[in-house]
Amino acid sequence: MPSPKFVLSSMNSPMTRTPSVAPKKEAVSPRAATRTQGDLFHLDSPLTSEIRGERSLMAFPFFALSKTAWMKALTYHHANVSIEVRPSAKGVATIYDKEIVLYIASLMAGKIERGEEVEQDFVFTAHDLFSVTGANHSARSYQRLSEALERLQGTQIKTNIEAGGEGEEGFFSWLSEARLHYTKTRTGERRLKAVKVRLCDWLHRAILRDQQVLAYASAYFQLGPVERRIYEVARAGAENGRLEIDLAAFRLQIGYQNPLANFRAAMKAIAQADAIPDYSVALVEDTGSEEPAEGRGRGRRAPSARVIVTERPAALAKAVGEDANRPTG
Repeated sequence: MPSPKFVLSSMNSPMTRTPSVAPKKEAVSPRAATRTQGDLFHLDSPLTSEIRGERSLMAFPFFALSKTAWMKALTYHHANVSIEVRPSAKGVATIYDKEIVLYIASLMAGKIERGEEVEQDFVFTAHDLFSVTGANHSARSYQRLSEALERLQGTQIKTNIEAGGEGEEGFFSWLSEARLHYTKTRTGERRLKAVKVRLCDWLHRAILRDQQVLAYASAYFQLGPVERRIYEVARAGAENGRLEIDLAAFRLQIGYQNPLANFRAAMKAIAQADAIPDYSVALVEDTGSEEPAEGRGRGRRAPSARVIVTERPAALAKAVGEDANRPTG
């Protein structure tokens, strides 16, 4: 069944902003501003704080690095971590679909900080989601939203990573429920009023109980798929502002599906571009050893290499200041 087409609704959030510009303070609370006569839902948006994500979802490859449908299963088995991701009929949820999960996690983190009751159901406007992530407000964006929700609900995940002190056997989906609520115009066009989703138990527990939630740089949404994962892995795993890891192991953690030689070339280009927010990336080759053959046969092997990610001084100083100001006990 083709995804329904929507037009921009006049009921969407009136607050418009970009990731790099803070919203202006209004006399009326943002939550009250989203409620007008005849609204059916209490909206959790607009989001007035920064985008945040759960640490495990930053550290490990749960999403396909693709803009188009990825129909193959994804697996990650390294050290004591195991992840298996199975596609739905629409494919595996992608790194771009993940923007919705980040938005929901941010709404949830904001509720926790305000001392509000945190359920698994969230209601928000597509307009605010697009404003936060920097997407345009075109009809195509609304169609992509519908497709992304289908993948998030249909993708099946199995992992031994515990959440909130509990483990799970079997598969779960990021969203156990996802619905687009709309009205119709006189001409029969659908006007999207709200998006209603139910977050999976696993991620809900992780955010609520573990509270390992980290802020994202606003420039994250302008990055390509591989650059996004490099930023996330660095944000989650750089101890004392530095991460050093073998190139082959880094490829697995990023979730890069093409051969190691391709990843090496991509990392060289990324290091040269130096465009990862808050971090600089270097690829250091060791001419004294060689990487595994990985199907190369008897041909010449490339030297082994390490990836070194270093937090930029300004970002490191900011992080130290945030830790010093964080309440304890």
